[in-house]
Amino acid sequence: MTWKHTRGLLPMLATAQRFEELHPEVQITWETRSLQAFADEPLESLAKRYDLLVIDHPSCGRASAGGFLLPLEEHLSLDFQRDQAESSVGQSYNSYLYDGHLWALPIDAAAPISLYRRDLLARSGHAPPQTWPDLLDLASAGLVVLPGLAIDSLMHFFMLCNALGEEPCLVPDRIVSAVVGEQAMRMLRELLQRCPPHCLSANPIAIWNQLASDNSAAYCPFAYGYSNYSRGGYGDHLVEGGELIRIHGESLRSTLGGAGLAIARSCRDLAPALEYAQYVASPHCQATLYFDAGGQPGHRTAWLDPEVNRRSAHFFANTLPVLDRAWVRPRYDGFLDFQHDAGEILHTYLHAGGSELSVIESLNRLAARQAAVRGRVSA
Repeated sequence: MTWKHTRGLLPMLATAQRFEELHPEVQITWETRSLQAFADEPLESLAKRYDLLVIDHPSCGRASAGGFLLPLEEHLSLDFQRDQAESSVGQSYNSYLYDGHLWALPIDAAAPISLYRRDLLARSGHAPPQTWPDLLDLASAGLVVLPGLAIDSLMHFFMLCNALGEEPCLVPDRIVSAVVGEQAMRMLRELLQRCPPHCLSANPIAIWNQLASDNSAAYCPFAYGYSNYSRGGYGDHLVEGGELIRIHGESLRSTLGGAGLAIARSCRDLAPALEYAQYVASPHCQATLYFDAGGQPGHRTAWLDPEVNRRSAHFFANTLPVLDRAWVRPRYDGFLDFQHDAGEILHTYLHAGGSELSVIESLNRLAARQAAVRGRVSA
């Protein structure tokens, strides 16, 4: 089970096809779920029906508590694990390490980056913005779009809290202090108000598609990267990926995403499943077949590969610094529920306005309730 996009599906189909050619006794069939379900849907039921699962790292706490995924470190050689760790893009490998176990291999790396149409910026006489005031000016000129769906807005909020000097969720019973939280919310709402209304319901794929298909916008300041759109022929127009703006002299630190390949503990054909997972995550496959099929590799070798970069408008080399400093969300059991509920609270404010203090108090009460639940469970 993977998610429904070229980046999520086609590399899995291609690697499965090639693996079957090398192992005629094995058949691997991939199915898809939506991007929203990829972020929200519990894995327990999927792990009962599928042997191989493409997951995101905030699921690791639930996997550890539920025991439905295979602890991979018990079945992989130390050399292979060492290569994966040393070749990680940012914290991608470590993000799947939780409670002493490795729950997935980082086959895909992503974080919010900037995306832009070089031709439209040049035509408008603007350069990519470098600072927050630059960004607001460009948005006021009608050139900026960004994904403002609830889950993405929460990721932007986390990023802005980091930029304002406070790491989110560092204290178990709150997201962030009222002072920082209020300022981050005001900043995000001001930016969204200068963008087209549809941004509040747009996910990253919709924004990439918009930039690639028409001339209605030229720049997005932060959206999870999709290198497909930086390759010739994928869209009507080439969309490039780049660095994030600076706040207080420091480049923004966005929130790590990406995807990992996990194996269900109930898998009955464990040997070929492990061999396939290592094949997909291997540096050679990642920089060749996996990328060729539309994948966004998780192995650093691919991100530094000259041919991979030549064929993607240098997407990987240009955005690697963003990935390397990306912030890792909490992964405790229950975080996915918290993330969903917090995103909805924040999204209501971004849409309708209201008291920032009231919103941050609601978010912090939500965090406190989650912390209390975790405390009762651990006790």
